[in-house]
Amino acid sequence: QVQLVESGGGLVQAGDSLTLSCAASRRTFSTYHMGWIRQAPGKEREFVAAISRSGSSTVYADSVKGRFTISRDNAKNTVYLQMNSLKPEDTAVYYCAAGITIAQIRENRGNYWGQGTQVIVSS
Repeated sequence: QVQLVESGGGLVQAGDSLTLSCAASRRTFSTYHMGWIRQAPGKEREFVAAISRSGSSTVYADSVKGRFTISRDNAKNTVYLQMNSLKPEDTAVYYCAAGITIAQIRENRGNYWGQGTQVIVSS
């Protein structure tokens, strides 16, 4: 069992930056691919970004490419999402997920999920 705890959400203005963090409970963190998924009010969960176990490979949704950066620190069991040039349409609850494969995360089928952190971007 892996417990994931997100932090860093909040209320910001359009154009601002925000960094989300997700801390994992186990030392086996480095054996999982990690990712971020978001869910806006009234919408389905949407894949945002994923990163491989070692951090050498990343993938992004087209909607955030060039603005968001996912990274991880395996020594700290933590994955990050740096969000720049935020837009009102980025408003959502952001979830951290761990998966055996990148495909699982991209398909919102991660093995483990955090409780989410709210991001609100005002115009």
